[in-house]
Amino acid sequence: MPRIGLQELLVILAIIVVLFGATKLPALGRGLGEAIKNFKKGVKEGQGGGEEKDEKKKEE
Repeated sequence: MPRIGLQELLVILAIIVVLFGATKLPALGRGLGEAIKNFKKGVKEGQGGGEEKDEKKKEE
């Protein structure tokens, strides 16, 4: 599978700017960042990380 080079990334970025507009890009980035953060949190809790937090709360 071919790799995506710098020129291809610039073309993709230009298309995104045209589609969404420069003013909406920060909001889209923020939303994407929050989604990734919540996904990682959910995965961590699913692997048992959430149980430790619950036990700590019960002890207090």
